[in-house]
Amino acid sequence: MATDQPVTGSRPAWFTAALFGMIVPAVALVALASGPEAASLAVIGGPVLALGLMGAGMIAAAASGRLWIGVALALLVGAGFLALAKGLGLAGGVPPLATGAAMLIASVSFAVRGALFARSALDKGWWIAVFVVAGEAAILITAAAAPGALPDWLLALLPAQWANRSIQTALGGMGSLAAGSALIALAGTAAATLLVAALWPRRWPYVIMFSTWLALSALVYHYPAPPVGGSL
Repeated sequence: MATDQPVTGSRPAWFTAALFGMIVPAVALVALASGPEAASLAVIGGPVLALGLMGAGMIAAAASGRLWIGVALALLVGAGFLALAKGLGLAGGVPPLATGAAMLIASVSFAVRGALFARSALDKGWWIAVFVVAGEAAILITAAAAPGALPDWLLALLPAQWANRSIQTALGGMGSLAAGSALIALAGTAAATLLVAALWPRRWPYVIMFSTWLALSALVYHYPAPPVGGSL
């Protein structure tokens, strides 16, 4: 594919992808599920799974330079997350089509960004992916720990939050259309980022990418997904 830029990922890169994408989300799910006031899977699963997909998909694609590797690893993380949730007694009645669609679109969107980092920064691209994942994770964790502390417009700018809301509505049984704006935003930014990666090293497509991101952020802000329980 035009986005593929073969990169030999270092061991630290792959360890970081596993840490952000698998280990931390698994530990977080177990901790949240065993808490004295454990919430439903729809509430806790949204941010945890969204950040897991982002960490695995984006960092793996940036480390390998292969879009499909990022997508495959992110979906593997999603499947493992649902299996763990089922083992913890949380995954009863998960709608497979809506949840699968949300995970697939989010995985592709995150992996495309990682592939762009690999194409533009080569073997340093995974570092950019780590900083992006860490930054968005910090904001989502802050929003979860202190509801209302962050403005809605800030959360509407984050693809991780788009994935969070689309996954929450899917796990909550509301269907994919309930988070239609978030799914459109994930798919739209993926397409715009794919254009930038395909036309690299031309720089003018970045204008299209950032304009698309801002326009879709406005869409998410003005047409938010309905809240699920105590969701972000």
